[in-house]
Parts: sequence; C-alpha cells; structure tokens
Amino acid sequence: MSGMHARLALALTLALVVAACSAGSPGTSGQAPDLPEAGVAEFGTILAADPRPTVANVWASWCGPCRAEAPLLARAWESYGDQVRFVGINVRDAQAPAKGFIDTYGLHFEHVFDRTGAIPAQLGGFGVPITYFIAADGTVVGTHSGIIDERSLVEAIDDLLMGG
Repeated sequence: MSGMHARLALALTLALVVAACSAGSPGTSGQAPDLPEAGVAEFGTILAADPRPTVANVWASWCGPCRAEAPLLARAWESYGDQVRFVGINVRDAQAPAKGFIDTYGLHFEHVFDRTGAIPAQLGGFGVPITYFIAADGTVVGTHSGIIDERSLVEAIDDLLMGG
C-alpha cells in the first residue's frame, strides 16, 4: 500500500470508529436543501454534465448499513472529490429524514431523490446500499452491493482514475 493510501486508510478507519461510537439515528430537522427529484433520464443528464468518472451511492435514511458506510463515503469524497464526482441516490425515502441523514454524516456532495428506486433498477441492482462506479463516458464499470469497505472503495476509485 502506498504512503498516500496508507494515510487515507488510517483517516478512513478513524472516521469509521468515531462515527460508529457516536452515530445514532439521523436527525430529521435537516439543514440541507431539498434533494432534487430525479429519475433515469435526469440521472443521465447529471452524469453527462461532468467529465469526471462518478461514484454513485444508493442509500436511504432508514438503512442501517447505509449509516455504517456513510462516514467512509464522506472521507473518500474529501480525498478524491476533485478527481471523481460523488453522487448520492436517495431511494424510497422522504425529504426530511434524507436531509437529516446528509447533515448527520457530513455528506456534502451532490444527492438526488429517487422516490421509486428507478435509477438503481436501471443500473442493475436492488436494495440499499449499492455503490456504482461509472466511467467518464457513463458506462457502469463496477457495482458493489451492500456495505462497501475501505479497501474496495479505494481500489475501485483508483481503477476509475486509471480509465475504468
């Protein structure tokens, strides 16, 4: 593991430990603005608007495993957000708890509200969480169902940065 990856690994591990010790249920007051509603077509437009590869994470505020991986995604966005676009896809949820989840876990990247779960159904998957790794041309090059671990996330991001 390179020095940069070792530092990222340590930072991500520490963030997970702190979050696990302090995380309760996400608040519902939500300071974040309403998430824009998006379906398959809108998500395609979102992807086309940015030339970077994308990490798209499907989540819901009521999902325990989503809470477990949220701190890892926040740290990865802080480390890679200038090179890789991060988009959260909130599914089968309500705006207030979704906004509370974003605030609670510091997920300050872009999110969309997919009321019916049409986006992950189109991308190939069901349930939450799911993480998709999407090349700059919009091709899904990897999918991870369930809680993603630090090593898998870093390796998939590195693959995206090397061209998919």
